[in-house]
Amino acid sequence: MTATPTRTTAAVWRPGDPVGDRKFAVIGDLALERGGVLPAVTVAYETWGTLSPSGDNAVLVEHALTGDSHVVGETGPGHVSPGWWPGLIGPGAPLDTDRLFVVASNVLGGCQGTTGPASADPDGRAWGGRFPFITIRDQVAAEAALADVLGIRRWRGVLGGSMGGMRALEWATGHPDRVERCLVVASTPYATADQVAWCQPQLLAIRTDPAYRGGDYYGTGEGPTTGMGIARRIAHTTYRHEAELDERFGRRPRKGEDPLGGGGRYDVESYLDHHAAKLSRRFDPNSYVVLTEAMNSHDVGRGRGGVAAALNRFDGLLHVAGVTTDRLYPMRLSQEMAAARPGTGLSVVTSRHGHDGFLVETEQVGALIHEVLGSR
Repeated sequence: MTATPTRTTAAVWRPGDPVGDRKFAVIGDLALERGGVLPAVTVAYETWGTLSPSGDNAVLVEHALTGDSHVVGETGPGHVSPGWWPGLIGPGAPLDTDRLFVVASNVLGGCQGTTGPASADPDGRAWGGRFPFITIRDQVAAEAALADVLGIRRWRGVLGGSMGGMRALEWATGHPDRVERCLVVASTPYATADQVAWCQPQLLAIRTDPAYRGGDYYGTGEGPTTGMGIARRIAHTTYRHEAELDERFGRRPRKGEDPLGGGGRYDVESYLDHHAAKLSRRFDPNSYVVLTEAMNSHDVGRGRGGVAAALNRFDGLLHVAGVTTDRLYPMRLSQEMAAARPGTGLSVVTSRHGHDGFLVETEQVGALIHEVLGSR
């Protein structure tokens, strides 16, 4: 499933590592939107609850850029990080496993068990820089193949935030007959110029790191963690709101350091350093590149007559929600989706945390899930 990566990407899951709560489905060759075929694709996924005999209680949860299939649960063998949406899946939770069968897969191009750049190609070498360009539509095509393997013809609901929201929306517009309800949080119907612009310096930071080696750094004993750390600092700044950062950190220097004396840091710089180091321990730089480019490709209206025409292909329940302080996927994009398709629900998640509000405000998101899945 995955070739042996360098230990600078220790958090890349590879065969022989503890599987944790993961399961694996071999979906075979996958035809790609831009042409060509990605051979022998494997999808890693986790499930909660039991699929009903009629298969009508399945819900798909879509993770964001650096997330994975471990939506809820603790750290432990096979799982470097705890679940990223704690409290939302389980008996009596918004995604109530007494009633629902919940599925979350690691996205195509990722690094936690699904085929990605660290995976072995047909010759047994890591794909590295030769991993093909993939789109959000390709990722959803892999998820559709997984659904087929699991015997799920139609999802009761598909939901996600950020990049996960892109895939949820692509499910509704690209496979409208296979989705009953769709919840899109803190996301967009297409990648805007602003979003692509913020991604460019992140991609350049990784690719210009001398350790990147054109993406073929596996087995070299080092990886482009410096470049990915810079990319993460840029991205993380867009994930939070400027007022929150100013309130939390102000101009406070790091304890024991003097920014005015040369070499010292402000608290906000230390905060970004922390998140950069944290990501380098659990994510593959190649996957960061591949998934960022996939996000840049996102446009549900491409080849479908535009966004409104694409959204109106879906006759199920569509509900979108924006975060008040989101400067990466601002509220106007959720409002645009709602206005483009009659009957689309629109909600506001109130948060001081910016884009990351969709991860932080679990009580509000849980209420949305209850509303959209009709569990109240």
